Amino acid sequence: MASSGEDTCDDSDASPAAAPVADSAHLLGFSDEILLHILSHVPSTDLVLNVRRTCRKLAALCLDKSLTHTVLLQKDYEASEDKVKQLVKEIGRDMQQLSMAGCYWLSGATVEHVARCRGLVRVNLSGCPLTSLRLSKVLSALPQLRSLAIDVSPGFDASQLSGECKATLSRVRELKQTLYTPSYGVVPCCTSLEKLLLYFEILDRTREGAVLSGQLMVGQSNVPHYQHLRVFYARLAPGYINQEVVRLYLAVLSDRTPENLHAFLISVPGSFAESEATRNLLESMARNVALDALQLPKSWLNGSALLQHMKFSSPFYFSFSRCALSGGHLLQRVIDGGRDLRSLAGLNLSGCAHCLAPDCLLRKAEDDIDPTILEALVVACPNLRHLNLSAAHHHSPEGPGQHLCQLLARLPRLRSLSLPVCAVADSPPRADRAPVPPAMRAVPRGFGKKVRIGVPSISFPGPAGPQPSSVFWSLLKNVPFLDRLELIGSNFSSAMPRNEPAIRNSLPPCSRAQSVGDAEVAAISQLAFLRHLTLAQLPSILTGSGLVSIGLQCQQLQSLSLAHLGLMGSVVYMSGLSDMLKHCKRLKDLRLEQPYFSANAQFFQALSQCSALQRLCLVSRSGTLQPEAVLAFMARCLHVVVCHLFTGESLSTCRSLQQALLRRFSTMGTDEINAEMETKNTHKKKVNKIMSLKTYSRK
Repeated sequence: MASSGEDTCDDSDASPAAAPVADSAHLLGFSDEILLHILSHVPSTDLVLNVRRTCRKLAALCLDKSLTHTVLLQKDYEASEDKVKQLVKEIGRDMQQLSMAGCYWLSGATVEHVARCRGLVRVNLSGCPLTSLRLSKVLSALPQLRSLAIDVSPGFDASQLSGECKATLSRVRELKQTLYTPSYGVVPCCTSLEKLLLYFEILDRTREGAVLSGQLMVGQSNVPHYQHLRVFYARLAPGYINQEVVRLYLAVLSDRTPENLHAFLISVPGSFAESEATRNLLESMARNVALDALQLPKSWLNGSALLQHMKFSSPFYFSFSRCALSGGHLLQRVIDGGRDLRSLAGLNLSGCAHCLAPDCLLRKAEDDIDPTILEALVVACPNLRHLNLSAAHHHSPEGPGQHLCQLLARLPRLRSLSLPVCAVADSPPRADRAPVPPAMRAVPRGFGKKVRIGVPSISFPGPAGPQPSSVFWSLLKNVPFLDRLELIGSNFSSAMPRNEPAIRNSLPPCSRAQSVGDAEVAAISQLAFLRHLTLAQLPSILTGSGLVSIGLQCQQLQSLSLAHLGLMGSVVYMSGLSDMLKHCKRLKDLRLEQPYFSANAQFFQALSQCSALQRLCLVSRSGTLQPEAVLAFMARCLHVVVCHLFTGESLSTCRSLQQALLRRFSTMGTDEINAEMETKNTHKKKVNKIMSLKTYSRK
């Protein structure tokens, strides 16, 4: 290889003995196809600004169209303003798809450089600071744009959009719009819309305390155009103002239902009263369109015959979350007595307490499901990939082949599954048998050996591990490609839910959930491709040995959420959790919701070994934290950008911790920074990290 400053991959100085090994194992010895696949996992900023400068071969491959056509900057917290500007300068002319979603640290002036990427077809600017004028300037320079995602913040003024900008918007076919203020945003300008995604995040009051009203939109002269619409999706955060604003969007839609509408989905927390306009819209859809996807507020479906009149062509997604949908209705109106639903990929029956039970108005939570209903569902929908049966009591009857887990095992294509904890219990408790204390179930005992409750002795899969006879173990064995699993107690309610109203009065766990403990959790370790795991309200967790098994075997795990494990008075699984975290090298998101949790040095020391961690959220009523441990953790974990700690500490302790973090990272010297990082960029990332840190006192 020629001696050039650009060619730093020369191995001429390698020893003769090492030469054969180096030649056979050298990265550049792979084919271009393999190298391109490897490089596709490298962040775009590193690819273009660093890797490309190593040698001539990589310089050519890094500029391959397969790598430069699509640039993803979301959650790339190393992408500083200088790097983004340089990236746009280097490959902006080749970009066709660009996502800067959530790049909150970039200034509006930096985002404005997107205007130089004139070939963009898809761009996502959600979470980026953009005024109406800057948005107008960017969109005016993108004549080929067909897909757009933006935020509409207070102060947005559609009258400031230029004619060139409106011309670009008239050609946009897909729009994702997050609303933080009552407005139609740019929807009226998008006359060719085929796919509209709306996210309503409007607060009921301004920071000054003024009450907002959706009537602010009534005076706007332009209204949305829906004549070409194929997909309509709206997700509302809690608050009456969001419901008021979405009604104005739907009022336009009810005047003339698009003939090509195939998907209509509205996600609303709590209740959402049906209006005359929405009733007319639903009746029009039942008469004129055949849907492929449907999700409606529960109040629109409960007590109505809407499903009976709806027409479906090749449905791929149904959501009846929290609807009073009985098993009979499910068979008659959805499955339609044997309708071919092989195209159905997603089904959400969360909170549908009676969906797997016979029609019975007096059914109690502890009553068994009707396995013939679930069997009919499995037979009609053999290609299901996403299934949600959480937030309900689904108790299986005794008998061979009638357990819920045994029936779901016939869906091998499942990729995400959400179940109530009581649904995976092997068998109902017998009336002639005294209930077994949780400690007796979770801890294996030898001859004459006493059980010491609370001793954090960790046992790996073996006698106390997952048993092949367990129906839950068998289920997971038959769905090996599951990458998302949620096991949530039927009565669980989070103290800080994202898109649901908070419920203060929590209910005790279901009685059948008492038989689900460490052994069942250890069964999850079979899922080698698992990336997202949620475990909530498992009262019989004692040692946390199942968590250790998951940490050892599920090496792809990226997101972990644990809530209310074990008894509420103490955290008995701390040792198991600490051992688990030592093996989670790819974990990016961790959420813990546990009363009386002690965020001490042991916990943060174990958490520091999660080298890829980016976001931490701890919610603990009456919990404690050690400020020194938090400081040490934040200093070691360079990638953490969000750290939310909701504990029982005093407000003064929280403020002191915040100030200490700000002082430490704002005055950090270059000798504390990894030599492989640029001092300027690392320092800025640290400042961004601390500015998003929030430590609250919650009692």
